[in-house]
Amino acid sequence: MKKEEGGAAITKMESFCAPTVQTFFNLKPSSSFSSPSYSSVSFLKSHFKQSPLAHSSRQLSPRTNSTPFVACAATATADGAVSDKLPADLIVTETPEPNSRVKLSVEVPAEVCEDCYRRVMREFTKQAKIPGFRPGKNVPESILISYIGKETVKGATIESILKRTLPHALSSVSGKALEDSIRISTKFSEMENSFSSMKSLRYDIFVDVAPEVKWNPEDGYKNLKVVVEIDKEIDAQTAAEQELRRRHKALGALKIVVDRGLQLGDVAILDISAATIEQDESTAKSIPSAESKGFRFDTEDEDKVLPDFMNSIAGIKRGETKTFPYTFPDTWEQEDLRGVRALFTVKETLLQKFLEVEQTAKEQAADNAILDQLHKMVEVDIPPSLFEEQGRQLYGAQLLQIQANMKLNEKQLEALSSPKAVKDFLENQRENITNIIKQNLAVGDIFKRENLQIVTDEIVKEVENSIDEFRRHNQEYDEERVREQVQEVLEGAKVLEWLKERADIQFITK
Repeated sequence: MKKEEGGAAITKMESFCAPTVQTFFNLKPSSSFSSPSYSSVSFLKSHFKQSPLAHSSRQLSPRTNSTPFVACAATATADGAVSDKLPADLIVTETPEPNSRVKLSVEVPAEVCEDCYRRVMREFTKQAKIPGFRPGKNVPESILISYIGKETVKGATIESILKRTLPHALSSVSGKALEDSIRISTKFSEMENSFSSMKSLRYDIFVDVAPEVKWNPEDGYKNLKVVVEIDKEIDAQTAAEQELRRRHKALGALKIVVDRGLQLGDVAILDISAATIEQDESTAKSIPSAESKGFRFDTEDEDKVLPDFMNSIAGIKRGETKTFPYTFPDTWEQEDLRGVRALFTVKETLLQKFLEVEQTAKEQAADNAILDQLHKMVEVDIPPSLFEEQGRQLYGAQLLQIQANMKLNEKQLEALSSPKAVKDFLENQRENITNIIKQNLAVGDIFKRENLQIVTDEIVKEVENSIDEFRRHNQEYDEERVREQVQEVLEGAKVLEWLKERADIQFITK
């Protein structure tokens, strides 16, 4: 490059380096760093912006254990093909930083800078409309620079260098870098000075990488001993009796019977279903008018329900199911059912309902107790971008719940969505957010360690169900993100199932 092309400082770009409030991150490890098609402004903004968390972390980072390596001039794409070969290799120094962050110091040799400059000039030649020269024809370099401006040429050249060299520089963290965490920390003015004086370029990158999970003790998750506390009110027998007392109190002075089956004079809570019986004794279609859920049956008023119905269910106990044939009387008020033979199924539901509630509560409590143990058994250096992404997801979910419950007006919603409100939430919930991240990472690590698998059909079905739900509520969605979330949920469920099969779980009542 000629001396006169070095030029003065490029137009100030400090605004691109200013801290910016960021939206949710996509935290999948990036497997490819192929350069997308973007404009100069979007490129610089995306790689120069830094979150306050990222900035403060860097100030505390010691520069130790640096590892220099050569970034090959040819970059391999996802399919293994070589793309965008550079005229010379880069020198990249990798330095581990706290909180699963890596600093990459990149030295771009003069040969690469010169090649990028020539590319930029050829592009300007194609696009420039200079008086006295036909479009696309060769224009003397000095005239072209004078027409476009030295600062513009320099800015475009530096951008070209960054776009071409970033994929090569990031090759050492390919597959483990967290997307949207890659930031160029070197000020543009510093790159400008380096480029002008040395005909080469130097810049630093900070990138968060997937954190390593360390178990203490190693493989401790394989023989968990979990004590689960259950509220007394959740016990099925206790809850059922409390509900019976409530209902009986509303009906009058009735005594609760727990040691025998149904007798004349009792009141029971029943689920009733019925289906017609064909000549070949098979059941045909259900009889909706004869069905009822949670029906209060007073045995002394049986004629108001079905004549002789009591004799068919006498002795039924709580939680028990009885099936019996029944012929509707010829005097039955509903003409189309007169003389119809039907198969009735009757279930005393009150205790069964609370048994199901008890089982669900136990399973949820066991899951929570296991997850609580997992986060205490792992050591993880959590990257700032991962913490912020998880915190923002939690805050967003809470905000949606508040909006659904309270119908916030626009001013209230704006206040709760402000950067200060989000920052305060992240700080106040730091311990909770950290524990959730550790739990998620521990679950993911177990899934990989134990080679657990999810059936593809399960994923497809759940994705379809989720998308149907979005469409039903006229909500926008990203199908790839939906698939990722479904995968995470199914993996988590598979790990919890695997752990519970091997854990020693003891339930106690508070």
